[in-house]
Amino acid sequence: MSFTIAIIGRPNVGKSTLFNRLVGQKLALVDDEPGVTRDRREGQARLGDLDFTIIDTAGLDEGAKGSLTARMQEQTETAIELADALMFVIDARVGLTPTDRAFADFARRANKPVVLVANKAEGKHGEIGAMESYALGLGDPVQISAEHGEGMGELYDALSPLMPELAEADDEIEDDEDVSEEEAAQRPIRVAIVGRPNAGKSTLINHLLGEERLLTSPEAGTTRDSISVEITWQGREFRIFDTAGLRRRSRIEEKLEKLSVADALRAVRFAEVVVMMMDAQNKFEEQDLRIADLIEREGRAIVLAVNKWDLVERKPNQISALRTDADHWLPQVKGAPIIAVSGLMGEGIDRLMTAIQDAYAVWNRRLPTSALNRWFEQAIQASPPPAVSGRRLKLNYITQVKARPPSFVLFCSRADAIPKSYLRYLTNSLRETFDLPGTPVRITLREKANPFAHKRKRPS
Repeated sequence: MSFTIAIIGRPNVGKSTLFNRLVGQKLALVDDEPGVTRDRREGQARLGDLDFTIIDTAGLDEGAKGSLTARMQEQTETAIELADALMFVIDARVGLTPTDRAFADFARRANKPVVLVANKAEGKHGEIGAMESYALGLGDPVQISAEHGEGMGELYDALSPLMPELAEADDEIEDDEDVSEEEAAQRPIRVAIVGRPNAGKSTLINHLLGEERLLTSPEAGTTRDSISVEITWQGREFRIFDTAGLRRRSRIEEKLEKLSVADALRAVRFAEVVVMMMDAQNKFEEQDLRIADLIEREGRAIVLAVNKWDLVERKPNQISALRTDADHWLPQVKGAPIIAVSGLMGEGIDRLMTAIQDAYAVWNRRLPTSALNRWFEQAIQASPPPAVSGRRLKLNYITQVKARPPSFVLFCSRADAIPKSYLRYLTNSLRETFDLPGTPVRITLREKANPFAHKRKRPS
């Protein structure tokens, strides 16, 4: 049985640091600036033999109705509704504040078990602040230091009585694990949504979920953490990551935004399919091309989504023009599916989800050895490798060593002399022959061992 705990409290008391400590990795962004966490974020936590779901939330704070602050609090309230228990966190070094007292009443009204956590309790000042927290009427405070890992034993003792039967946590799938096509077809597809700021990534995911799960705003940079959500679409399971917008490196100035970009890059590496979202009114800009190149280098399947299509004046052959532009600007992922969508209106969502599944299937594909050999012979006959310095290059054979993405080893003579242009020819021919649109294709050169190399030349 799954057990869920929400971490709540005012801004900047160390909730995200505690979240990262419990999940065992730096999933949530942490910074001294208050209000870093905006969306609620879930993770699988482990403390000793306790396994449970943990939700990191935005700091409880008041704001005008409809404002970003108010909607952040709505996300926190939703997390409280979903949780089986609450961890109310205060900053022991600061001591109790009026905001702590106000939101302690809020936590009591939730009618759920509450564990009072006095964070940053190391040192003399921390102990004094922890003692003050008795005044909240939430029981004995658990004194910890989430940053240094102190007090985790006491936290274990406080959580243990709340837990139902222990549940076994699912192991994460390794990114480089090679699986059969049948097995891949049954696993949830890991999808990252990336793009420049304000391209509409969160709006699209909210439409898929049918609720405002992720905060959206006309202001660029609303999303900071990479938030994962799980959905089922027409019987197929997906785990989708919303990411912070990726700006040009020269425009990334604030420390917090640098952390957000690094978080987005981690999401790309964890994903299997990456949806690169562009604004229909400003598509194929320089940063879009850089993002696509990053996805290809990481070896992830790619789907291009042109969002805000509802704002574009309709003309004949617009989709064909998109296809032509994509192949022109992104030759490294030639043939990648490109879908016109409107995350706000829901237009093109079915086509996008189908394209994601198709791209995932291609990314996992293994080619029959006999067909691969026939293609290789025909490709060499149609266009033999060029001679270098008057010497003919010999290509012996090719074999597929793995999928995810399709990767091949080409055995040849003088691997360092084969031009990159000839490798591009083989890659494009491979794509067309075996219908591998868009997915990265890896061809590694390896020199065939000389069977006579070990024999010494006889003296004359």
